[in-house]
Amino acid sequence: MSRIGKQPITVPAKVQITINGSSISVKGPKGELSRELPSEVSVVQEGDILTVSRQDDSRVCRQMHGLSRSLVSNMVEGVSQGFQRKLQLQGVGYRAQVKGKDLVLNVGYSHPVEITPPDGVQFAIEDKGLTIVVTGYNKEVVGNITAKIRAVRPPEPYKGKGIRHENEVVRRKAGKAGKGGKK
Repeated sequence: MSRIGKQPITVPAKVQITINGSSISVKGPKGELSRELPSEVSVVQEGDILTVSRQDDSRVCRQMHGLSRSLVSNMVEGVSQGFQRKLQLQGVGYRAQVKGKDLVLNVGYSHPVEITPPDGVQFAIEDKGLTIVVTGYNKEVVGNITAKIRAVRPPEPYKGKGIRHENEVVRRKAGKAGKGGKK
């Protein structure tokens, strides 16, 4: 049995769940999410507890069991509490600001880079423009937009300049070793 798949999901009081065959819809104070689950698994609601079960012990069913449980759990957590990711800018003159809903990055290019958030995602700035906070109710969309922002200027290994995740460790490389000069 899948260790993740067999764990029950507790549903908070303010979250409504609608199960219609293999599709599930979750509505809460932060927003509404729906997803079509694989046919190998089924979701059953008993009171305020959701359980995900699989049809049999085939390899595909076992794979889909834990995945489906995690997806449903993330949907419930997202519409009730939301998700947050932080990015840090490191480099001389690197700044971020929010203009309307868009995020404007000044990260060493000749032009500022503007990123428009998808629906349900908000940007905020902390630490005088050096920390970007991405919040939303869909974990997948928050992770994708965070990766897109990081891809604008990924951290480089020599000086460590760039945009990195909050707890990301960048392995540094030694610079060029000089030979002592010309003769």
